[in-house]
Amino acid sequence: MKEDWEKLPLFQKAEDILNLVEHLVKAVEQTDIEFKKEIEAEMLQNNLHYLRKNAMIIPAKIASVASEDTPYDLKMENATIIRKAARELITDARGLQMHGYKDEEYLDLLRNEIDEFRILFAEWVKTFDIWNYIIDRWGLFNPPGINYDDHDPDDDIPFN
Repeated sequence: MKEDWEKLPLFQKAEDILNLVEHLVKAVEQTDIEFKKEIEAEMLQNNLHYLRKNAMIIPAKIASVASEDTPYDLKMENATIIRKAARELITDARGLQMHGYKDEEYLDLLRNEIDEFRILFAEWVKTFDIWNYIIDRWGLFNPPGINYDDHDPDDDIPFN
């Protein structure tokens, strides 16, 4: 039985991106890119590592906060990580070009997939319930009108 988050179009698109990245990494590893210096080969390997890592972060973070019970602040924190990873995939693709990878249609396909993901992501974020929150005492992910130093009414509930 599939989990609810696995049915989300956003999650499915993230899985598509992950699969595309896996194929892209294999394609790059099978090409004969010539390097003038050994450090360039190491940089390409790091580039591939980060490409794969960023692609893995996205579906994992979607799954971790897909529940309606997840508070707003945690959803926003994970949404920020997802956005960062998706944007870094574009940077990683540019890095492959800079290292001499010539099959730009793979890179263009990745860029198109990320652009489609971006739209699904923006729509997903709009579904976050801003009134289901825990005050973020760091002040980053509070709903509008809620401050990091506001009194939390839950602090007045006795636990005995």
